[in-house]
Amino acid sequence: MNGIGRIVRYKNRVILMFALLTAALVTCVALWQGEAAAQADMQGRLAEEIIRFHVIANSDSEEDQSLKLKVRDEIADYLKREMPECINIEETAMWLREHTGEMEAAGRKALKRAGVDQPVNAAVISCWFEDRTYGSMYFPAGNYETLRVEIGAAEGHNWWCVLYPGMCFRDAVNVVYPDGSSDKIGNVLTEKEYSGVTATSDFKIGWYFWKGK
Repeated sequence: MNGIGRIVRYKNRVILMFALLTAALVTCVALWQGEAAAQADMQGRLAEEIIRFHVIANSDSEEDQSLKLKVRDEIADYLKREMPECINIEETAMWLREHTGEMEAAGRKALKRAGVDQPVNAAVISCWFEDRTYGSMYFPAGNYETLRVEIGAAEGHNWWCVLYPGMCFRDAVNVVYPDGSSDKIGNVLTEKEYSGVTATSDFKIGWYFWKGK
């Protein structure tokens, strides 16, 4: 009987351990699914309020990566000069679509100045982005409306920033903003959305396009 009792107790312990592990696994899966759903919901809301600026280099050669930044700067300068400031996201997207030709010309101008002859194509389309954290801002993975600029074969590493609502990350490590601009993105996001994309950081946000206007 003692032997049978030990076997029964052992089986009961195994069953209990299995039940606890199963409960823990179910809890972890539920938490993960809840977090994934929350991220997807936040991304969907952000995508309705944000337009990204995406520049793709011809290749990953040092020269082409340098040219990518020249094209970026030329187009950014054009946008800073010409794009109306007080317009909403729909009007911004419409304006961008109406001026892709001018942006392509600006990009070709930068390449010509560098002695390079490559095509530049610009379009406002929905693009998939992986999740990104730059400075104090976090952007979940998903589709975002994007001003997409392709240089040449467009097979190189890309550069991106947020074009609307006026905040722009000029690179991954160095961004600043002038006084009075820090609430701009908060004006188009809900409090929950804004808290979801911001985090404590020593980095500062750069309001690139309208700086000095």
